[in-house]
Amino acid sequence: MDELVKAIAEQTNLPEAQARKAAEAAVKFMKEKLPEPLAGQIDNLLESPGVADNAENLLNMGKSLFGKKK
Repeated sequence: MDELVKAIAEQTNLPEAQARKAAEAAVKFMKEKLPEPLAGQIDNLLESPGVADNAENLLNMGKSLFGKKK
């Protein structure tokens, strides 16, 4: 999660505390909206090495959830 927070802070110029809140809110939202097999994998994805690289996967899941194509 720390890598995701850092990426959000760098890309949005938010202070780290606000970036952490944004990351937590986004993760909570994704867990609530995604079907259980995918929602259950979010924590594993965030704990894996290279989470900043995996953030794109989370965004793509969200885009497909809302019908937006990359």
